[in-house]
Order: sequence, then C-alpha cells, then structure tokens
Amino acid sequence: MTTTPGDTKADALRAHLGARSIVLVGMMGAGKSSVGKRLAKRLGLPFSDADIEIEQAAGMTIPEIFAHHGEPAFRDGEKRVIARLLEAGPMVLATGGGAFMNEDTRGAIDRLGISVWLKAEFDVLMRRVRRRDDRPLLRTADPEGTLAALMEQRYPVYAGAHVTVVSHDVPQEVMVETVIDALMQHLGADSPTGEQT
Repeated sequence: MTTTPGDTKADALRAHLGARSIVLVGMMGAGKSSVGKRLAKRLGLPFSDADIEIEQAAGMTIPEIFAHHGEPAFRDGEKRVIARLLEAGPMVLATGGGAFMNEDTRGAIDRLGISVWLKAEFDVLMRRVRRRDDRPLLRTADPEGTLAALMEQRYPVYAGAHVTVVSHDVPQEVMVETVIDALMQHLGADSPTGEQT
C-alpha cells in the first residue's frame, strides 16, 4: 500500500512516527474504524481493528464473547490482542471503547504508539450507535442513560490521550485531514525545522 504520489504531509508524518502506531481511542460510534481505515490508506500504513482481531482470535463475535464469558474475559483478551498488535507496528489501530480504560493497555500504547481520542458529543454518538445492534454494553432498558454513564466514566481517562480531535458529522476525508494535522502538530512535523512548536 502506498500513499498518494507527492503527499508530502503523509510522508512527513510517517517519518516522525517511526515504528510507532497511531492508536484511535474513544466511545463506540466515534468513528474510529471508518476514520482509521481512511487514515491508514492515506499514510500507506496497515490498518487493524482490535475488535475484529479479538473476534478472529476467539472464534466468536463480541456479543457472543460477552454472553458466554462475560465482560472481564473479553477485556483480558482485548488487552492481549492490543499488546500483540502494537508490537507489530507501525499501523493505524482502532480500539474498542473500553480498551483505553485498562491501565496496562494505556501503558503499552504510550510506549509503542501515539493515542488519538476521537471525542464526540452525546447526540452524535447516540445517532450513530442507533444504526447498529451489535453494542453489548447498550443492550439495556435505557441505552441513552447507559451511554451517558459510560461517557462520564470514560471521558476523563480518554483525556489522557496524546492528541484529541473532535469527531463531527463531516465527510470522513475531512476528519482524516484533521487527525493528520493534529498529529503533525503534536509530533512537531509541521514546523520547518522538524522541532516541536
């Protein structure tokens, strides 16, 4: 996979990343997978979705893992899969909504990646997650209340990500460009000398 010829911004960002992966974190519905795929293509990097990798490793879907083994078993498998993927970087890695809550996972991401929080407002998330019925944590009598409680619990932890980008309802290409610009600023790749500004 190659970047667009003459894409100097992508080239500069990849050079500054080195062996590190770009790790997208945030709530379900924030756009981690859809933005991540396009970001990886733009940068000429492999893309991995941790949830898909977990399903392949377990031989069952995430709702099935939750139903048969419970959330703690899922989180343990998630931690192992993400650690393995990070060792295989650089790549663009989309993580599940709860992955960044694990201290070991945050430590591994900090060592081997650059974390990007795709931060979305409640209404944006709710509108997006209603389109799909594969969110085990929202299979409750009050999905809105559950989502609000998860946001309250997770947002202070997500705020520890290296980079925060607000996820709006804009074309995915616009989001990709916004993420690239934020990463370049964080890594100092946007200054003429290559030094952080």
